[in-house]
Amino acid sequence: MTSEIQYYLSAGIDTWDQKSPIVVLMHGYGSNEEDLTDLMGYLPGNLAWVSLQAPLALSFGSYAWFPLAAPGVPKAEHVLEATAAIWNWIDLNLPAEAPIIALGFSQGGLMATQLLRSRPERIAGTVILSGFTLAEPQPLDEQIANDRPRVIYTRGLNDQVITPATVERTTGWLQAHTDATICTYEGLGHSIDQRVLDDVSKYLLEILPS
Repeated sequence: MTSEIQYYLSAGIDTWDQKSPIVVLMHGYGSNEEDLTDLMGYLPGNLAWVSLQAPLALSFGSYAWFPLAAPGVPKAEHVLEATAAIWNWIDLNLPAEAPIIALGFSQGGLMATQLLRSRPERIAGTVILSGFTLAEPQPLDEQIANDRPRVIYTRGLNDQVITPATVERTTGWLQAHTDATICTYEGLGHSIDQRVLDDVSKYLLEILPS
């Protein structure tokens, strides 16, 4: 599996002061870097953002962060490889002092948690949309549990993609390690709607510098 971030989209970089948070968008399985960009128009703060294309090419125009395995239980080595690829891109393209808001959907939601679990000092906020966590413990989990970073996790109660066992694991990890806002939505599947955007907006307004 390749580990290079091939392409990305960005906005607001020209006027970004590099001391304010920047949003790193990470799409889900079978999508691409264009998938989440429209969300930024609904979120507060006029934030600069980058949207990354995952490194694993599927069919034309669709990508993944790692291969599918047992539902909700990807191979750790594949996830860690993708995590390293994202940090490599960040190290090459963003200033070392830039605080990051990691925002991801589904597989990208897992990658958002991985950015937090691998370099928590760089993460100003974590937005997990219909995502999950890696089952294997990570080296900095104890530090994160002590620091209790602010995180938001949203999911539809009709989501048929993320298994109940994966939801239970994710919720348990977040409650044990973070100050998590956990939002669930009646009638919503593996998706995002206005209720999700409203809750994410509220979270961002609470964590962003005034």
